[in-house]
Amino acid sequence: MLIRGNHFVLAVCVLCLGVWCCGQADNTEGEAAPMEKAEQAALYSVIQGFVDGLWYVTSLSIGPVHDNSLACATNAEFRPQLFQLKHLKSLSFFSCFISPSRDPITIPGDKWEELAGNLVSLEFRSNPGLIGQIPASFGYLKKLQSLVLLENGLTGEIPTDIGYLTNLNRLVLAGNRFTGKIPDSLGTLKELLILDLSRNSLSGHLPLGLGGLTSLLKLDLSNNRLKGKLFVHIPCPKNLTLLDLRHNKFSGGLSQHVEDMHSLEELMLSCNPLGGDITSLDWQNMQNLVVLDLTNTGLTGEIPESVSGLKRLRYLGLGNNNLTGNLPPKLASLPDLNALYLNGNNLTGVLQFPEIFYGKMGKRFGAWNNPNLCYPVGSMATTNAPYGVKPCQVQRGVTLLEPNSTAKLGDGNLNTNNSHFVASSGFPSYGVLGLVDALITVLVLLNLFPVDPRPDN
Repeated sequence: MLIRGNHFVLAVCVLCLGVWCCGQADNTEGEAAPMEKAEQAALYSVIQGFVDGLWYVTSLSIGPVHDNSLACATNAEFRPQLFQLKHLKSLSFFSCFISPSRDPITIPGDKWEELAGNLVSLEFRSNPGLIGQIPASFGYLKKLQSLVLLENGLTGEIPTDIGYLTNLNRLVLAGNRFTGKIPDSLGTLKELLILDLSRNSLSGHLPLGLGGLTSLLKLDLSNNRLKGKLFVHIPCPKNLTLLDLRHNKFSGGLSQHVEDMHSLEELMLSCNPLGGDITSLDWQNMQNLVVLDLTNTGLTGEIPESVSGLKRLRYLGLGNNNLTGNLPPKLASLPDLNALYLNGNNLTGVLQFPEIFYGKMGKRFGAWNNPNLCYPVGSMATTNAPYGVKPCQVQRGVTLLEPNSTAKLGDGNLNTNNSHFVASSGFPSYGVLGLVDALITVLVLLNLFPVDPRPDN
């Protein structure tokens, strides 16, 4: 991108300035050569014929970002001329360094201060051949607002010098091989909105400085080796909309401080040995939750009915825990819920959800591996029966009204339109009952009529 003053002038492909690229056009004579000096001078002269005054490069994107972009050369390299582009505001490298074994390359360790005057965005994305550590000299880029080092082959610890980049509003270091602790210096980044350190090998406790990031909206530390209790010794960033701590080693139960994050829309804590009782939180205080994933966290207790008060909830994952008791029927009334996983617990009793709920959810309702949970036979089509849940056993002759039935015993109108009888344990009816059956049912309730206790074969 070429800029004169503050006005857009022209966009060109820059070949031979920092990392030079070769095109993908047909070339029967072999690999394309860099632009000759005479051609460079001609290009400069042509632009001057249309543009008054000075012009310079402010944005440089290298790699196949778009369909018509030039792919990087197989031997792409950093050249010192890159740091002569002192008006650069945006610099990105996408899929340029792809072979960590054949052509590994490191980020230049110095001269970044020469770009400090204007650079506000620096990105390295999808470069597995980009190895080594983050240069400490990145700390000179005081105007940087976005630093993205995503899915590269970078290693080592996160340098404390990043704490000098106080204008950062986005810091993404995900998908690398970083080790060590999260530096406490990140707590100085008061303007930070997005912090993503996921998919590394970071260890240790959450730094105290994390609680000072009052502007933070999204925090993703998933798939690391972090440990300790959640937000016990540090305050929660109260404006968070996303908190993703999946696949770590956090313990100590669900911290009540999480309730203070009233803006939270996505809370994902799965695959941590948290333990503790699921009722330790007052879930009604988190009315903005859309995603709640507590899968495989060692939770105990009964699922509180207050969870059914989270009216915006779309995904609820409680699988592979030690939860007990019956399922709150009101869960089926959540208006936006489209995925509910309760598999691998010790839930008991009869599923009381309506058939339309199972039809809507399909395989997104998971309740398998709950040995003492069953669904009522005959109350739903076979195709809608919950996967992996056994049908309830029906005892002969023992019938009761379903909880939602409007029929009344002795009203003289026991037909299929207003009467639905079920077995005494909540199981489905055998069909239309006549007046005699209704009277027998009353006698059963009064313990005046013997019932054959043997189950049907």
